[in-house]
Amino acid sequence: MEATVYNQKGEKKGVVTLPEAVFGVLWNGDLVHQVMTAMEANARTPIAHTKNRGEVSGGGKKPWRQKGTGRARHGSTRSPIWVGGGVAHGPRNDKNYNQKINKKMRAKALYTALSQKFRDNEILFVDELSLGGRAKEGKQVLSDLAKVKGFEMLATKETNAALIALDADVVGTTRGFQNFRNVMTMLAMDMNPVRLLTYKYLIVTNPEKSVAAWSARMGGKKSVNT
Repeated sequence: MEATVYNQKGEKKGVVTLPEAVFGVLWNGDLVHQVMTAMEANARTPIAHTKNRGEVSGGGKKPWRQKGTGRARHGSTRSPIWVGGGVAHGPRNDKNYNQKINKKMRAKALYTALSQKFRDNEILFVDELSLGGRAKEGKQVLSDLAKVKGFEMLATKETNAALIALDADVVGTTRGFQNFRNVMTMLAMDMNPVRLLTYKYLIVTNPEKSVAAWSARMGGKKSVNT
């Protein structure tokens, strides 16, 4: 399984051999959905919070005697059925939404998403990105890469156009794209299905090192040939 490698000007530079275990996995929608749902739940920060009847102020005294008034029985004015009372079954910020994700499930979901994007011709391999930290340079790189067949939307899609997987944390490259709302940069080793499937295209820098980082998640080969 091979793919063409380009430079940041959109010119062909060579070929990279990709591992079948990472880019040849059949689509498994149930697995991807389960992993993505769990990851989004784990990233959730509960904010909404309501007080129950034991937390609202007041209501210590029985509003009227139990019998003889002709009215319904009540023991507190802070019951959920009273105005100003506590809330029954409302949202609480101490609720735990965490879900367990096995390492192999997470890795397999990533491989599944990568394989599907590769089949859809939505992964662009670039030997390296060298920017000085200016947005003007980042815009030029996107324009040049948009000349590659199948990646024309890199220069026209307003949001979620491309996720750039960097083999190393390069400050100049990160700053060159940080003001673009349609592009996001992250380290290849931190790649996950949620980020990957949010963006239309995936731009992979230094394919040998980046793919090796993904292969290592399942104990696969740590290098590929060019």
